[in-house]
Amino acid sequence: MSMTYARNEMPATAAFTPVAARRTFGTQHQAASTHSLPTSPVPPASPSANPPDKGKRDWPPQVRSYVQRSFADGNILPDVHRHEMEIKLKQVISHSVEAGTLAIVDWDNLPLPQIMIQDERRRPPNSQFPSISPIQNGHSNLTNESKSNKRKSAEFASDDDTGSRSLPWRQSDRQDHFESRVSYPDKRPRNGAGPDGGFSKSNQAPEARKKRFQAAPSVASPVASTRPWRRTTSHDAEPTEPKGPIVGRCQDLEKKYFRLTSAPNPDTVRPLHVLEKTLDHLKKKWRRENKYPYICDQFKSLRQDLTVQRIKTSFTVDAYEIHARIALEEGDLSEYNQCQTQLRALYAQNLGGHPYEFLAYRILYFLHTSNRTDMNDVLADLTPTEKRHPAVKHALDARSALALGNYHRFFQLYLDTPNMGAYLMDMFVGRERLSALSAVCRAYKPDVRLRFVTEELGFDSDEDCARFICEHGAPHLLDERDDGVHLLTGKGPGFFDSALKAASARPGVKAPV
Repeated sequence: MSMTYARNEMPATAAFTPVAARRTFGTQHQAASTHSLPTSPVPPASPSANPPDKGKRDWPPQVRSYVQRSFADGNILPDVHRHEMEIKLKQVISHSVEAGTLAIVDWDNLPLPQIMIQDERRRPPNSQFPSISPIQNGHSNLTNESKSNKRKSAEFASDDDTGSRSLPWRQSDRQDHFESRVSYPDKRPRNGAGPDGGFSKSNQAPEARKKRFQAAPSVASPVASTRPWRRTTSHDAEPTEPKGPIVGRCQDLEKKYFRLTSAPNPDTVRPLHVLEKTLDHLKKKWRRENKYPYICDQFKSLRQDLTVQRIKTSFTVDAYEIHARIALEEGDLSEYNQCQTQLRALYAQNLGGHPYEFLAYRILYFLHTSNRTDMNDVLADLTPTEKRHPAVKHALDARSALALGNYHRFFQLYLDTPNMGAYLMDMFVGRERLSALSAVCRAYKPDVRLRFVTEELGFDSDEDCARFICEHGAPHLLDERDDGVHLLTGKGPGFFDSALKAASARPGVKAPV
C-alpha cells in the first residue's frame, strides 16, 4: 500500500530532517536545523547564459586545472597550510563566479592561492588600503606579470579593511539591485526609462541590460584619486575585452625575460618566424656553453612571447618539451612542472610532440613524490596503447616493483631507464637504496660481502656503495677482511630504518617563480 503526501506536507514521524540544498560555491555548510538559504545578494545571471545546473556544476577545464595545480606536490609551500589554501581557493573562485568572469579569467597564469597567501602575509600590518582580488577585473589576457602588479597594490590592504569594506563588484551588484527596484519621481531620462520617466527592471532597455552583464566593471579604488603614488595599470583605464591576439614585431633572437606590468607591446614581442630561429639558436648555445640560468631565462622569454600571441602549434609543443628536458637534466623541478602542465593541455589538442615520453616522466615523478592519489588517477586513465609503449611500460614496471618491495627488479630497471627518466629516478633512488639495505640486513645475517650489495643496489663501484653507507651514519657496519669488505648486517636494521624514515618524508620542491 503506497502513501502519498501533498507537496508541503510531511509525515509527523519522518525519519529525516529536511535541509535546504546548497546552491552556491564556497557557501558555508548550514546546520541541520537551519532551513533557510543564505541571504547574501547573488548577482543576476546573464540573459544569454544557460540556466544554472541544479546538480553538479560543470566547471571549465581551466578552473579544474588551476585547482589541480594548486594542490600539486611541486607547488606546495611548507609555510602555507592546506586549510589556508582551501579557504583562499574558494574565495578566488567564488569572487570570479559572482563577478561573472569565470570564463574569461586567464586561469593558466593566475597566481596560485599559496602565492596569494604569502603576498598577503608580506603586507604592512597597519595599512588602510582595501584589498584587491587578483581576478577583480576579469580580463582574459592577464599574465603572471599583470597579476604581479595587482599583488603589489594589494600589499597595502589589511584583513580588517577587507572585512569592513564591501568589495567593489558587490557594491556594483547592490546598486544594480537597488536601482532595479525603485522609480525616480523626476522626469529626467535615465537608462531604460519608460514613457513616464520611471525606472524599473521591466521597462529597462535591452541593450543597457545586456551591457551590464557582459563583464565585471573595472572599479577604481576609493582612495585612488587621493593617492598620487598609486600606479595606474592598463586594467584601470578600460574594461573592454581585447579583440584578438597581438602580432609581434621584434626581430631580436635573444631577449631577456621580464614580468609584464601592462598590456604587451608588439614592438617587444617576437613573431613566430623569429621565435623559430630563436629556438634553433638556443639549442646550439646550450650544447656549446651549457649555462642553465641563461638558457632558462631565454626559454621563459620565448614561452611568454608564445603565450601573449596565443600561438598553440606543433612548434609550441617542441619549445615546451625542450625546456622540460633541460630542466630535468639540471634538476629544476619547478620549471619542469610548469612545462609539464602546459604540455598536457597541448597534447589534448593533438598538436604532435612526444606524449608517451612525458607520460612516463609523470609516472616517475609521482614515484619521487610518493603521490598515490595522482598516481591512481594516471593509472585509471591509461589506455592499452599507452601501456604498451616502452617508456610507459618501464615506468609502470618500476611502480610495480616498488609496490611489491622487489628491490632487485627495481634496480635492474633503474640501470636500464629510457630517454631522460634516469634524471627523475636519481631523485629518489637513494631513498629506495635505504629501504633495500634495511631489507638486506634483515634477510642476510650476520654479514654479506660489499660486492653483493653493490650489484643488488645498482652502484657503479664498491667505493660508491661504501661512501653511501658512511654518509648515512653507518661506517662502523663496514668490516675490512682478507677476502674484501663486508657489511655487518646483524647490526644494520636500526641505523637504516631511522635513515629511511627521514628520507621517506615528502620531498620538498622549489616553488614556481
